[in-house]
Amino acid sequence: QVQLVESGGGLVQPGGSLRLSCAASGYIVSRYHMAWYRQVPGKQRDMVASITTDSRTNYADSVKGRFIISKGNVQNTMYLQMNNLKPEDTAVYFCNYLLLGRPSGAWGQGTQVTVSS
Repeated sequence: QVQLVESGGGLVQPGGSLRLSCAASGYIVSRYHMAWYRQVPGKQRDMVASITTDSRTNYADSVKGRFIISKGNVQNTMYLQMNNLKPEDTAVYFCNYLLLGRPSGAWGQGTQVTVSS
């Protein structure tokens, strides 16, 4: 069974930075397109950034120019570098792999990001 573990969240002031990590079991990161999602209470989970198996990236307009998705040198790790954070970035962040463009059902616990002064 695939396991996805997110970490690196926390409380940060507006304008600050955080780096989220995603550790996946097996060879998920190298074999599948991957993505980061975020969710706030009462709203749907939205894709923030994605990366293909050949490392092409795509970003939601709301984070373009501020967030960077990447794969780690350590196999089966993925990162989300978040810069110039805004209060509206506050959410629980999840990583997942994509099957035919849609997230798998193997959601992890997520990591909370809170941007507040």
